[in-house]
Amino acid sequence: MISPELPSASTPDAAGVPFAVPGAEWHVEDDFGISLTLAIGRARQTFRWIRPGSFLMGSPADEPQRGSAELLHEVALSRGFWIADTACTQALWMAVWPVNPSHFQDDPGNPVENVAWHDAQRFIGELNRRLSGVNARLPSEAEWEYACRAGTTTPFSFGSTVTTDEVNYHGGFPYAGGASGPYRQRPLPVRTLPANAWGLYEMHGNVWEWCEDWYADYPQEPQIDPRGPAFGKMRVLRGGTWSDPARYSRAATRSRIEPAYRPRSTGFRLVLGAR
Repeated sequence: MISPELPSASTPDAAGVPFAVPGAEWHVEDDFGISLTLAIGRARQTFRWIRPGSFLMGSPADEPQRGSAELLHEVALSRGFWIADTACTQALWMAVWPVNPSHFQDDPGNPVENVAWHDAQRFIGELNRRLSGVNARLPSEAEWEYACRAGTTTPFSFGSTVTTDEVNYHGGFPYAGGASGPYRQRPLPVRTLPANAWGLYEMHGNVWEWCEDWYADYPQEPQIDPRGPAFGKMRVLRGGTWSDPARYSRAATRSRIEPAYRPRSTGFRLVLGAR
């Protein structure tokens, strides 16, 4: 159903009230919560409202196949934010930027890939120039994991394990004794697989997603609105990809590469709202 008008504001509300986004075509309330849709040329992108809250970021010591840099620690996000319900598609990319860098170009609904962190930032800069006031950006690492978990504490938002019917990973390498599945050898078009409980698609697998943060070890003490270090060498990637074993698509998995590097397995997901 169509929800009441959102408050007219350009920055997130600390009380968790969704804020309006200039140029949004409509907003809808459904079983997943509140969403809005932006039109960029002929492309459309839906965003889901994520309320502020607290969660345990990282993984517990007994989580199978966990990484060494996933120290469990408490994180509070004091402001809500709008996050795209999918990775940026090639259709959306081409509505803003004239050249498609992707390797898999057979479907405009495929996630854009072969994208460096710097490429994503140039795309975001042009999008913000065209749509003044939307304040598009990459998610922080904490925002990404909070949205991916969607209130869960298990390795995946779908539970303690996954199948290739839920996540696009290398099916020959299942997670923690799970059943083997197909190896698709490529990303799937967005919204092919089930959404998590907050209406977000393919947060696990398909393509790695750039985050805003420089990579660093987690602190031990509780954090409020963490943004990573001010300087670094490598930027954070989250979510795993179609070519990796299932373990890399866990909610807590952390990867990092230099921001100029362009793997064909790497894309990004937009967030709206002041940092």
